[in-house]
Amino acid sequence: MADPMGGQVNVTRELHAYMIEHGTPLDEIAAELVAETNALGDESEMLTTPDQAALLTMLTRLTGARRAIEIGTFTGFSALAIARGLPDDGSLICLDVSDEWTSIGRRYWERAGVADKIEVRIGDAHKSAAELPEDELFDIGFVDADKPGYIDYFEQIVRRLRPNGLLMFDNTLAGGRVVGQHEHDPVDRKEFNAYVAKDERVDVVILGIGDGLTLVRKR
Repeated sequence: MADPMGGQVNVTRELHAYMIEHGTPLDEIAAELVAETNALGDESEMLTTPDQAALLTMLTRLTGARRAIEIGTFTGFSALAIARGLPDDGSLICLDVSDEWTSIGRRYWERAGVADKIEVRIGDAHKSAAELPEDELFDIGFVDADKPGYIDYFEQIVRRLRPNGLLMFDNTLAGGRVVGQHEHDPVDRKEFNAYVAKDERVDVVILGIGDGLTLVRKR
Protein backbone atom coordinates (compact mmCIF):
# COMPACT_ATOMS: atom_id res chain seq x y z
CA MET A 1 0.00 0.00 0.00
CA ALA A 2 1.28 3.46 -0.87
CA ASP A 3 2.25 5.72 1.99
CA PRO A 4 -0.50 8.41 2.14
CA MET A 5 2.16 10.84 3.33
CA GLY A 6 4.62 9.93 0.58
CA GLY A 7 6.12 12.94 -1.14
CA GLN A 8 4.97 15.33 1.60
CA VAL A 9 7.28 18.35 1.81
CA ASN A 10 8.19 19.97 5.11
CA VAL A 11 7.82 23.68 4.34
CA THR A 12 10.62 25.29 6.28
CA ARG A 13 11.06 29.05 6.58
CA GLU A 14 13.76 28.90 3.90
CA LEU A 15 11.62 26.84 1.55
CA HIS A 16 8.67 29.18 2.03
CA ALA A 17 10.90 32.13 1.10
CA TYR A 18 12.00 30.21 -2.00
CA MET A 19 8.36 29.57 -2.97
CA ILE A 20 7.52 33.26 -2.69
CA GLU A 21 10.65 34.23 -4.62
CA HIS A 22 9.69 31.94 -7.50
CA GLY A 23 6.07 33.04 -7.70
CA THR A 24 4.56 36.23 -9.12
CA PRO A 25 6.27 39.03 -7.17
CA LEU A 26 4.47 41.81 -5.35
CA ASP A 27 4.34 45.03 -7.30
CA GLU A 28 5.33 48.35 -5.73
CA ILE A 29 1.85 49.14 -4.39
CA ALA A 30 1.31 45.75 -2.75
CA ALA A 31 4.85 45.72 -1.35
CA GLU A 32 4.37 49.15 0.25
CA LEU A 33 1.06 48.05 1.78
CA VAL A 34 2.77 44.99 3.26
CA ALA A 35 5.60 47.16 4.62
CA GLU A 36 3.20 49.64 6.24
CA THR A 37 1.22 46.81 7.80
CA ASN A 38 4.35 45.08 9.12
CA ALA A 39 5.32 48.36 10.79
CA LEU A 40 2.19 48.14 12.97
CA GLY A 41 3.83 45.60 15.26
CA ASP A 42 2.02 42.59 16.72
CA GLU A 43 -1.14 43.31 14.74
CA SER A 44 0.76 42.57 11.52
CA GLU A 45 0.40 38.86 12.30
CA MET A 46 -3.10 39.15 10.82
CA LEU A 47 -1.64 39.97 7.39
CA THR A 48 -2.24 37.55 4.54
CA THR A 49 1.00 36.05 3.21
CA PRO A 50 2.26 37.10 -0.26
CA ASP A 51 1.86 33.61 -1.73
CA GLN A 52 -1.68 33.41 -0.40
CA ALA A 53 -2.48 36.81 -1.89
CA ALA A 54 -1.19 35.62 -5.28
CA LEU A 55 -3.42 32.56 -4.95
CA LEU A 56 -6.46 34.73 -4.15
CA THR A 57 -5.92 36.74 -7.33
CA MET A 58 -5.41 33.60 -9.40
CA LEU A 59 -8.48 31.79 -8.05
CA THR A 60 -10.62 34.89 -8.53
CA ARG A 61 -9.55 34.99 -12.18
CA LEU A 62 -9.82 31.22 -12.72
CA THR A 63 -13.38 31.08 -11.38
CA GLY A 64 -14.44 34.02 -13.55
CA ALA A 65 -15.82 35.68 -10.42
CA ARG A 66 -17.73 38.94 -10.78
CA ARG A 67 -19.22 39.27 -7.28
CA ALA A 68 -16.96 38.67 -4.30
CA ILE A 69 -17.22 39.01 -0.54
CA GLU A 70 -14.56 39.26 2.14
CA ILE A 71 -15.11 38.99 5.88
CA GLY A 72 -12.17 40.40 7.82
CA THR A 73 -10.30 42.95 5.72
CA PHE A 74 -7.67 44.32 8.16
CA THR A 75 -5.41 46.68 6.16
CA GLY A 76 -6.75 45.59 2.79
CA PHE A 77 -3.97 43.41 1.37
CA SER A 78 -6.22 40.42 0.64
CA ALA A 79 -8.96 42.73 -0.67
CA LEU A 80 -6.43 44.25 -3.06
CA ALA A 81 -5.54 40.76 -4.28
CA ILE A 82 -9.17 39.76 -4.84
CA ALA A 83 -10.13 43.05 -6.49
CA ARG A 84 -7.24 42.71 -8.93
CA GLY A 85 -8.65 39.35 -10.01
CA LEU A 86 -12.10 40.77 -10.75
CA PRO A 87 -13.14 42.13 -14.16
CA ASP A 88 -13.62 45.88 -14.62
CA ASP A 89 -17.31 45.61 -13.72
CA GLY A 90 -16.70 43.25 -10.79
CA SER A 91 -17.49 44.08 -7.17
CA LEU A 92 -16.15 43.14 -3.76
CA ILE A 93 -18.02 43.69 -0.50
CA CYS A 94 -15.74 43.86 2.57
CA LEU A 95 -17.21 43.33 6.02
CA ASP A 96 -14.98 44.52 8.86
CA VAL A 97 -15.26 46.00 12.33
CA SER A 98 -12.42 48.53 12.07
CA ASP A 99 -12.51 51.75 10.10
CA GLU A 100 -8.96 52.48 11.33
CA TRP A 101 -7.41 49.41 9.70
CA THR A 102 -9.47 49.45 6.51
CA SER A 103 -8.65 53.15 5.97
CA ILE A 104 -5.06 52.06 5.35
CA GLY A 105 -6.21 49.76 2.59
CA ARG A 106 -8.35 52.43 0.94
CA ARG A 107 -5.25 54.47 0.09
CA TYR A 108 -3.63 51.56 -1.68
CA TRP A 109 -6.83 50.51 -3.46
CA GLU A 110 -7.01 54.01 -4.90
CA ARG A 111 -3.42 53.86 -6.10
CA ALA A 112 -4.02 50.44 -7.66
CA GLY A 113 -7.13 51.65 -9.49
CA VAL A 114 -9.48 49.12 -7.85
CA ALA A 115 -11.19 51.31 -5.22
CA ASP A 116 -14.34 51.61 -7.32
CA LYS A 117 -14.78 47.82 -7.15
CA ILE A 118 -14.66 47.68 -3.34
CA GLU A 119 -17.42 48.53 -0.87
CA VAL A 120 -16.51 48.46 2.82
CA ARG A 121 -19.23 47.91 5.41
CA ILE A 122 -18.10 48.65 8.95
CA GLY A 123 -19.81 46.93 11.86
CA ASP A 124 -20.38 43.53 13.39
CA ALA A 125 -19.68 41.18 10.47
CA HIS A 126 -22.14 38.55 11.68
CA LYS A 127 -24.94 41.11 11.60
CA SER A 128 -23.75 42.57 8.29
CA ALA A 129 -23.63 39.11 6.70
CA ALA A 130 -27.12 38.27 7.94
CA GLU A 131 -28.43 41.47 6.32
CA LEU A 132 -27.12 40.56 2.85
CA PRO A 133 -29.86 39.87 0.27
CA GLU A 134 -30.59 36.17 -0.13
CA ASP A 135 -31.07 36.41 -3.90
CA GLU A 136 -27.83 38.20 -4.85
CA LEU A 137 -25.36 35.34 -5.14
CA PHE A 138 -21.61 35.60 -4.75
CA ASP A 139 -19.07 33.82 -6.96
CA ILE A 140 -16.21 33.79 -4.49
CA GLY A 141 -15.57 34.65 -0.86
CA PHE A 142 -12.69 34.91 1.61
CA VAL A 143 -13.05 34.75 5.39
CA ASP A 144 -10.27 35.83 7.75
CA ALA A 145 -12.14 37.14 10.77
CA ASP A 146 -12.91 35.97 14.32
CA LYS A 147 -12.22 32.24 14.34
CA PRO A 148 -15.03 31.22 16.73
CA GLY A 149 -17.42 32.76 14.20
CA TYR A 150 -16.32 30.65 11.23
CA ILE A 151 -19.27 28.25 11.31
CA ASP A 152 -21.74 31.14 11.33
CA TYR A 153 -19.89 32.88 8.48
CA PHE A 154 -19.94 29.62 6.52
CA GLU A 155 -23.69 29.22 6.98
CA GLN A 156 -24.38 32.87 6.13
CA ILE A 157 -22.34 32.84 2.91
CA VAL A 158 -22.73 29.30 1.57
CA ARG A 159 -26.42 29.84 0.95
CA ARG A 160 -25.57 33.07 -0.86
CA LEU A 161 -22.93 31.36 -2.99
CA ARG A 162 -23.72 30.30 -6.55
CA PRO A 163 -23.39 26.61 -7.47
CA ASN A 164 -19.71 25.90 -8.22
CA GLY A 165 -18.81 29.05 -6.29
CA LEU A 166 -15.74 29.11 -4.07
CA LEU A 167 -15.48 30.08 -0.41
CA MET A 168 -12.10 30.27 1.37
CA PHE A 169 -11.25 30.33 5.09
CA ASP A 170 -7.85 31.36 6.44
CA ASN A 171 -5.87 30.06 9.46
CA THR A 172 -7.62 26.70 9.55
CA LEU A 173 -4.50 24.76 10.59
CA ALA A 174 -3.72 27.04 13.55
CA GLY A 175 0.03 26.63 13.24
CA GLY A 176 -0.38 22.86 13.21
CA ARG A 177 -2.16 22.82 16.58
CA VAL A 178 -5.27 21.20 15.09
CA VAL A 179 -3.53 17.85 15.72
CA GLY A 180 -2.19 16.64 19.05
CA GLN A 181 -2.59 18.13 22.51
CA HIS A 182 -1.65 21.76 23.10
CA GLU A 183 -1.92 24.26 25.91
CA HIS A 184 -3.79 26.67 23.66
CA ASP A 185 -6.01 24.24 21.82
CA PRO A 186 -7.69 25.74 18.72
CA VAL A 187 -11.09 24.27 19.50
CA ASP A 188 -12.82 26.73 17.17
CA ARG A 189 -10.75 25.63 14.14
CA LYS A 190 -11.18 21.94 14.96
CA GLU A 191 -14.94 22.35 15.21
CA PHE A 192 -15.08 24.32 11.96
CA ASN A 193 -12.91 21.85 10.04
CA ALA A 194 -15.04 18.92 11.20
CA TYR A 195 -18.26 20.82 10.44
CA VAL A 196 -17.51 21.66 6.80
CA ALA A 197 -15.91 18.28 6.08
CA LYS A 198 -19.26 16.61 6.84
CA ASP A 199 -21.43 19.11 4.93
CA GLU A 200 -22.92 17.42 1.85
CA ARG A 201 -23.54 20.76 0.11
CA VAL A 202 -19.85 21.33 -0.50
CA ASP A 203 -16.50 19.83 -1.49
CA VAL A 204 -13.61 20.73 0.82
CA VAL A 205 -9.82 20.73 0.66
CA ILE A 206 -7.34 22.25 3.11
CA LEU A 207 -4.15 23.68 1.61
CA GLY A 208 -0.94 23.99 3.61
CA ILE A 209 -0.39 27.58 2.52
CA GLY A 210 0.00 30.38 5.04
CA ASP A 211 -1.53 29.13 8.28
CA GLY A 212 -3.85 26.78 6.41
CA LEU A 213 -6.38 27.78 3.75
CA THR A 214 -9.62 25.82 3.41
CA LEU A 215 -11.24 25.85 -0.03
CA VAL A 216 -14.97 25.16 -0.07
CA ARG A 217 -16.71 24.53 -3.41
CA LYS A 218 -20.49 24.64 -3.42
CA ARG A 219 -21.94 21.70 -5.32
